[in-house]
Amino acid sequence: MEAKADPVELQKALAGVDYPANREDLVRVALSHGAAAVVLNTLQRMPNRRYDSPSEVSQQLFW
Repeated sequence: MEAKADPVELQKALAGVDYPANREDLVRVALSHGAAAVVLNTLQRMPNRRYDSPSEVSQQLFW
């Protein structure tokens, strides 16, 4: 089983994202914040679609 990022770590890495955003936008912001590899890997495994809010990203990953 692959490790997933902690929800709090993820939201810190995505602070300041201009929603709506797609997967590439989220990865780019996380990289700019120096996110841990587990956060980046988690984001890169997400479906590449439009996300309208931080809660939608969390729902995709954690529920």
